[in-house]
Amino acid sequence: MQSKKQILLPKFQKIFGQMGENIKLARKRRSLTTIQVAERAGIDRSTLYHIEKGIPSVSIGAYFNVLRVLGLQDDFLKLAADDEFGRRLQDLKLIGK
Repeated sequence: MQSKKQILLPKFQKIFGQMGENIKLARKRRSLTTIQVAERAGIDRSTLYHIEKGIPSVSIGAYFNVLRVLGLQDDFLKLAADDEFGRRLQDLKLIGK
């Protein structure tokens, strides 16, 4: 089965790019090389390069493992944690009853 290429609008590509830059800066602040992080995360160095460039086709597991190596795994729990829009929709349904 052939996988589909992930297509993102430019404004969303910028978000991935910023996330990749944040990961790269976190690695550099810790004085870790790309080889060290890739080995500890169990990924190829080229995959780490793609993560630091914010390529959306990299698996979420690879992103997580890099964050884990950097000690930032708890940041993963922040994804979709504050669902303000969902809570508003839920509140509207509750008010309508």
